[in-house]
Amino acid sequence: MSGMRRAPRLSHGPAAIVSSPWIVVGAGVLVMVVLLFMALGAYRGRSPAPDGAPVPPVLPLPTAAEVPSVPGPASSPPPVRPGLSGRASGLPPSASAGSRSPSGSASVRATGGGPVLTRSPSRAAQEPSAMTGRYRVVQSFDGGFIGEVAMTNRSGESRAWTVRLEFSGGRLVTAWVEGVPQGTLRQFGDGFTYVSGVDVRPGGSVSLRFHLERTSSTPRECTVDGVRCGGF
Repeated sequence: MSGMRRAPRLSHGPAAIVSSPWIVVGAGVLVMVVLLFMALGAYRGRSPAPDGAPVPPVLPLPTAAEVPSVPGPASSPPPVRPGLSGRASGLPPSASAGSRSPSGSASVRATGGGPVLTRSPSRAAQEPSAMTGRYRVVQSFDGGFIGEVAMTNRSGESRAWTVRLEFSGGRLVTAWVEGVPQGTLRQFGDGFTYVSGVDVRPGGSVSLRFHLERTSSTPRECTVDGVRCGGF
């Protein structure tokens, strides 16, 4: 009996699984089949709604008349032109057809096509100056002279006046008004201004005299109320 060999004993457990790989493959196939059936069952459960189930109503699209209008961006106001307002009439509040502006330099005239801005002569060109002046040399002597600006009030009311004289250098000795209260003398550079101390009645006259030395008797500028004197 000792010489007889025993039959090999079959192994159990993990060693048997390792020695038989077809068992692992079969188990994997079985798991895949089970997962496939589970996936098919879940897909069939997502079937469309059964017959007779209420279907949600479909709302009609709004027509063009029902769509509310959205206000667009506010347009910028038109550029304002000098002398004209943005009103519908296109005329300034104080302007009327054929009216003149206070300065007399421009007027607005309404036509069928809209307002028309026209130019008109200034009042200085249309009306004579209220105070007129005329320059002359009263007396000349060695080293100087006495000059005069004779003025006349041509308006219908009493007027004040201002004389402005400018020479090429020289020295002003004095200035005075003949026969009436004296005014105010102000010197500047090569000249001076004299403002009246009393108004001149309508149609009246007054003379401003002055003593100058070391200069020409012809002034570079002579004005009465801004209007050029005559006589030189």
